[in-house]
Amino acid sequence: MPREDLLRRTYLGLRRWLAQPEAAAPPGFPPPDTADASGLVAVSPGLHPELVIEAYRRGIFPMAEESGLVGWWSPDPRATLPLDAFHVPRRLARTVRQGRFELRVDNALDEVIAACADRPETWISDEFRRVYGELGRRGIVHSLEAWHDGRLAGGLYGVALGGAFMAESMFHRERDASKVAVVGLVERLRARGFRLLDIQYETRATAIFQPVHLSRRAYLARLAEALELPCRFD
Repeated sequence: MPREDLLRRTYLGLRRWLAQPEAAAPPGFPPPDTADASGLVAVSPGLHPELVIEAYRRGIFPMAEESGLVGWWSPDPRATLPLDAFHVPRRLARTVRQGRFELRVDNALDEVIAACADRPETWISDEFRRVYGELGRRGIVHSLEAWHDGRLAGGLYGVALGGAFMAESMFHRERDASKVAVVGLVERLRARGFRLLDIQYETRATAIFQPVHLSRRAYLARLAEALELPCRFD
C-alpha cells in the first residue's frame, strides 16, 4: 500500500478514537506485516495509555514525529538481547564487579524519561513523557537506574508485559552508567522468568552486547509466547 494511503487511513481511524478514548477499546492497528519498507505501520495525531498497551501487544511501538504526529513502528528485522546468552564485554564486567554504581528500580522514572529526552534530536515528546509516566504509575513502565554518590548517573526505561520487556531508551551522565543498568536489567529479567528483551534497533551503545536480530515473523512468535507468562518486573 502506498505510504500516503497508509497515513490517510490510519490517521482518520485513530483520530476518532482519541477524541473519546474511554468509549471503547482502542481500534485495531493494521497488521505489523503491512508496514512499509521503513517499518512504519500507522500514524496517529496523539497518544493514549490504552493505545500504547495495545500497540506493544501487537509488536508495534510509537515514536513522536517532527510534524507533531505519532508514528507506530514494527521494524524488520528487530533487535533483541538474548537473555540466555547475554554478552557482557570484559571491561564492562570488571566495572560491574567494582560496584561503582548502585542499581535502583523505579525510584526516578520521570527523571529517567526526561533525561532520555534531553538530547538535540529526540522522539520522546512532552506527550510521551506524560503517557509513559502514567503507565509507570500503573506498573507497566519501569526504570532501572544507576546511582553514584547519591546522584542519578544513568539508566533506562521500558515496558513490561507478561514475560516481555520492551526497552525504550537509556542515558548516561557518567561513563558506563547506562551499560551497567543494562546488565542489571538482564539479571533482573532472568531472575523473574522473562523470555524476551526487545531493544527495537541496534545502536552504537547497544552494539557491545551483540544483539540478535529477529525477522518480524520470528519476533512476533517470541512475543506471543512471552505475553502468556505471569511475570512481574517489580
